[in-house]
This record gives sequence, structure tokens and C-alpha cells, in this order.
Amino acid sequence: MKLPDLHDLDAAGVHEQHAPAEAIADASASAKLKYFAVDLGKADSKFALLDALAHGLALPPHFGRNWDALADSLEDDDIIGKHGAVVRLAHGAAYRKAHAHDWQTLEEILDEATEFWKERHVPFWVFVA
Repeated sequence: MKLPDLHDLDAAGVHEQHAPAEAIADASASAKLKYFAVDLGKADSKFALLDALAHGLALPPHFGRNWDALADSLEDDDIIGKHGAVVRLAHGAAYRKAHAHDWQTLEEILDEATEFWKERHVPFWVFVA
């Protein structure tokens, strides 16, 4: 599956994407966007999901591991880098299927973060694999 143009601010958002991790990482580097790989393969609960996100996004040790803390972290300048960011959520489809309610909340937070950064003319991409 072909990756979208990561420079296209209007297209930035949460997308299902099954391109190899290396392809997404390479495209992120070419676009000068910060890249995060988050593995949700062992996430079997909301806490495990938030823990995987904290690890993959390199959130600070004081991260509260709750939805509000995640929303705040995703709107922090430290996460976005100088030019924008790309997050790849590996095994996201499996988590979504098993934990639909938590996934809906996560997707709302990711969508809000995308809009927050678009208003600031900075691309924030999330690819769910």
C-alpha cells in the first residue's frame, strides 16, 4: 500500500496503513518528521495500551497513564519535533477489535491531536497497522 505524501498537511490524521515499518520510518526521515514506533502487540488492557504508548512515544516517567495525560502529551512541543511527527501503531487493528471502547477513546484523542497540530501548520500522522 502506497504511503500518502507526508508533507500534505490536509491529509494528516489517523489512517489504516499496512506498509512495512521501515517504509514508514524512511518516509518520515525523508519528510524530516519525527518517527515513533508503538507496538500494541502485548496490550491487553487500557493500562497496557497506555504503557505501550508511553514507551513508544518516549513519554516522560511522570506520564500519568490516563486519557487526559495522553491528550496533554500529544499536544506538547516535545512530542512533535521541529517539523512534525509520524506514529506507527503496530498491532493496532487487533487491539481495536478486542477493545473497541478504549480504541474509540484513543482514536478521538489522536484525532484531536491531529487537529491541534494542523491549526499550527504542523503535520501529525498516525498509521494503524
